[in-house]
This record gives sequence, structure tokens and C-alpha cells, in this order.
Amino acid sequence: MRFLDGHGPAHDLTYNDVFLVPNRSDVESRFDVDLATADGTGATIPVVVANMTAVAGRRMAETVARRGGLVVLPQDVDPAAVADIVAWVKTRHTVWDTPLVLTGGDAVADALNLVGKRAHGAVIVVDHDGRPVGVVDEADCAGVDRFTRVSEVAQPPAVTCTLDTPAREVYERLHAASARLAVGVDDAGRLVGVLTQTAALRTDIYTPAVDARGRLRVAAAIGVNGDVVGKAEAVLASGVDVLVVDTAHGHQEKMLSALKSVRSMAPNVPVVAGNVVTAEGTRDLIDAGADVVKVGVGPGAMCTTRMMTGVGRPQFSAVAECAAAARALGKHVWADGGVRHPRDIALALAAGASAAMVGSWFAGTHESPGDIRYDENGRPFKESFGMASKRAVAGRTRADGAFDRARKALFEEGISSSKMMIDPVRPGVEDLLDSICSGVRSAFTYAGARTTEEFAERVVVGVQSAAGFAEGHPLPSGW
Repeated sequence: MRFLDGHGPAHDLTYNDVFLVPNRSDVESRFDVDLATADGTGATIPVVVANMTAVAGRRMAETVARRGGLVVLPQDVDPAAVADIVAWVKTRHTVWDTPLVLTGGDAVADALNLVGKRAHGAVIVVDHDGRPVGVVDEADCAGVDRFTRVSEVAQPPAVTCTLDTPAREVYERLHAASARLAVGVDDAGRLVGVLTQTAALRTDIYTPAVDARGRLRVAAAIGVNGDVVGKAEAVLASGVDVLVVDTAHGHQEKMLSALKSVRSMAPNVPVVAGNVVTAEGTRDLIDAGADVVKVGVGPGAMCTTRMMTGVGRPQFSAVAECAAAARALGKHVWADGGVRHPRDIALALAAGASAAMVGSWFAGTHESPGDIRYDENGRPFKESFGMASKRAVAGRTRADGAFDRARKALFEEGISSSKMMIDPVRPGVEDLLDSICSGVRSAFTYAGARTTEEFAERVVVGVQSAAGFAEGHPLPSGW
């Protein structure tokens, strides 16, 4: 990366403060771009879902890994539950989505409760042998008594395929039948997956993030308190592909000690640690054993650290400085927080990050763990909350005594409840990934880069005023 004026300003910069300058380019198409990370984590797109309880769960992990990203399970999840989630994700198909399943005797109310759990928006009705006999979506349930049996409203599957059917053929069959969703079955005709027209198209664009055995990848976080080695052993034993040692203030002795303990175990997976915002903090974490350093203090949508403490740093400058320090040591950084638009991920990569972590933006999707709720206008949303909020602290300290829990709850640096509206245009995390990857791929073509490493080397960055940032916003309603 270089600045347009040759040196850049003397003050730190946020993502809003900068823009990318077009270069002479011979990259003719977005499809000529390879978004795979070079940090050893195995991700094929530079997107990591943050280890937030309201965001990262099994559905998110499965879906994002299928499109090449990585999900970090939160440190608050019990190691036994982590093992269950990892085992479940590792058994998911790399092309076909996991179906939502009911039997004919279940009620329409059950279908309505389930249908929002997956972006494909349908429940498959099976017989007593597990063979698909019908498909139910929200429209089928409209105006129907909630206690009606789903067998009475289900429509026969329009397209049924075996799992080895090429995605292009599935798409063509769906297109010919004017159907949205195909049902996948095994050799005995039992239900094993579903695939929409859009998902079939995505298989030609994305490469799943898989391990050496062809199974979907997933990461998990641990904290720096208590029996760090014991927690690390339990999480590693579950089969995670990346271990994240996580705390809000990563440049502290407790983190360095924890990281050295984890590294002494000689884990055979990449170790990520953070968070820091300085070159010195980056070097110290790498010296203690980190392969990747998480960068960011205070830019997250649910974080109040900067307003509460004054501590933090504008994210673009923090990422640029830390990435340069990591690169000098042959290591990498993740840009954690502050991502609100696809451009922000392109800018994080321009600053030298191997990937960007996204949290609250993904909370408002079908795949996040929370249940869909509706506001006073009937608009669907999900709740998000910060991992240093009173709500998260209460969950993290369940094993403490009442007095200790109450004392810790007095100190919070995060929002405990926020409505993340479900975008009717992009209701699923895959829809957001489409938007992100489209923007980032296009940024690469403007810079004349085919890989993330080449992008960081070639890209030219300019500095703009607040008016310059505002000028870049579209005005769909006119002016």
C-alpha cells in the first residue's frame, strides 16, 4: 500500500477517512480474482465471523464455511458444546444445505417456528422412513389455522436429486420447473439436503473452506483467565481448525502468559491472538506464539470502550501499522471491527490484513443464533449485544457467586441489546457475502490485483474529508 500523496497525514485514519485510487489494470473480470487468504487458516474468502454469542453458532459456521469463510465460536461456549458443534459442522455437506425437517403430523405452527432458521425458507416434510413427501414455506402457511397439520398444506417436491448431481444440472432442472428449491436424497431416497437456484449458482463462484479430509472448517476462541491450557486442550481435541486466544486488551501480561502456554502445547493449527492496535503489541504477541494477530480496540458496533475509557485507535491506521509489523516477522493480522460496508473489507485488505472480522452486521441474518422477532411495524429483526456488555458478562459469570456476579455487572463496555433488522433484500449471511465479495473483487480489478497479497502491494490510498465520504453514498430517493 502507498498513499496518493506519497506519505499520508500525520493523524490516524478510520475507514471513512480513506478511499482507493484506480490503477492501470490488466485484470479483466472479477472472476479472475482469487480471494483466498495467505495466513494458513484455510479460508478462501477474507471474511471471519467474530466470536460473538449473538452471531456465531452452528448454522452460521456451516453456511459461511461452505462459501469459504471462517466462523469463530465464542469463548463462552462450554467445551463440550464446542465439541458437539464442531462435530456437527464437520458432517455437513460442502454443497447441499442442511434441511429443516418435520413430519406430516406436525402443526403449521411448528413450520412457522422453523422456517426462519434457514435462508432457504422452507421446511421439508418426510415420511416415517425419512423420505421427502412435501415442501412447506411461509406462503403455504398464510391464512391457515396454526394447528393444521403440515401434510395438509405441503406441496410435492418439484425437483428431487441425488447429492452427486452437478450443481449446474440442479439449476437447470429448477429453472425448467420454475421451482426455487431442490430436495437432495441418498441412494435409499432419504432426505439429506436442499439446494436453491441461487445456492447452485454460488457453487460456481465460491470454494468451500475445508480441512485435509474435505470437511468444513471452523474456529473457536478461549479466554485468558482460569485454566487456559485445559481449555485449549479441550477445544483442540474437538477438532477445530483455528484456535483464537481472545481478550479485549491483548497487550497485557496475562495474554502473553496464556499465549506462551498455548504455544508450548505445540498445537498443529494456527493460533490467533488479540486484540491490539500497535506495532509493539503485534510484535509481542507474535513473539509469544501468535500466527495471526487480531487488530482493533473500540470500532465495533456494539462496543462502547472508546466512549467509556477513551482507549482505542482509528481502525485503518491501526491495521496498517500492525500489518506492517506482522509482515516483517512473516506473520499476519485480522482486522477486527468497524466493518459496515463491503468497502471497509477492501480497505482492511489494502491496509495489509489477511482477513476482516465481521460481527453485528451478520447478527441480522437467518443464520445467526437468535430467534426472529418483530418490531411494532412488523419488521423482522434479531438482537445483538457486545461481548463486554452486562448481558454477556452475566452469561460468562454464571458459575460465580451472586455477589461476584453483581460486582462484575457494574462494569460494562458494550451494548446489551440492539435490534439488527433483517434486510428483506439480503436476509441471509450468504446474501451479505455475495455483496461483500462482489465489492472486494471489483476493488481488486480497479487496483490491478489478482490476489490479496498482490492487492496489498499495489493498492493506492487517498485521504478524504467527511464530505468526500458522504459524496460516495448513493441517493436512491433522489435529492
